Amino acid sequence: MIVTELTVYPLKSGGGTALREAEITPRGIRHDRALMLVTPSGRHLSQREVPRMALLRPVYDGWKLRIDPVDPAVVETPLVLDVRRDGPARDITLFRAPSRGVDQGDAAAGWFSAVLGVPCRLVSFPDDLVRPVDPGHVRGEVGYADTYPLLVASPESLAELNTRLREPVPMNRFRPNIVVSGWGEPFGEDRARRLRVGDVEIELVKPCGRCMIVNVDQETGVRGREPLRALAAFRTVEQRILFGQRGVPRTAGVIRVGDPVVVLDR
Repeated sequence: MIVTELTVYPLKSGGGTALREAEITPRGIRHDRALMLVTPSGRHLSQREVPRMALLRPVYDGWKLRIDPVDPAVVETPLVLDVRRDGPARDITLFRAPSRGVDQGDAAAGWFSAVLGVPCRLVSFPDDLVRPVDPGHVRGEVGYADTYPLLVASPESLAELNTRLREPVPMNRFRPNIVVSGWGEPFGEDRARRLRVGDVEIELVKPCGRCMIVNVDQETGVRGREPLRALAAFRTVEQRILFGQRGVPRTAGVIRVGDPVVVLDR
């Protein structure tokens, strides 16, 4: 088994950036979901409401951020920003739970509002904030990602889903951080509990429940009707539609595409 893809999503619900190597921290891949768009009142935005967010692909250089415009006819210039991670933080809500974020200023807010056509502001995850993972399962912390810092998926599982679709979908519909191939069967990741990826150990905690975001084409920002409906037909458990495994790093380090993956516990 080996790592075949690594992807970071600096902006929650934004597009992903493929990596050859990734630094794994207690909160997952460095910079993953470190930024988030919120409404003026502080409620988080996602591709559920704004599918075009898929087209936003932030690139980090240290803590300097650059995002190219989605439509040059609307906004011509890229956004270049020195991300602030400390200083006064505002109250926000993330899945109806209270949280905090460092506002990145009026210029960034105006740029995103113009690009998306939706009033919004950009916040970053504060350095001093500790957001626990879902306390009902394991200990750990997470940035603005949904409940856990890592998502692991397999091409074997995707291939099984694609046999049930008229038009196959790519892996980016499911927005994983780490794609591991070589399980020998679809959904083999569901039967693993702990992995060693290179020198990093990852605990797989629970299957990932999927929502309508998987129906958003990550290259066009347009939402369709599949693959959620096809996935639901054979992967619904207790009213949750499952694909991929949520994970928590148990050691830090660097992992690379091509690294061997060993199942330590099932």
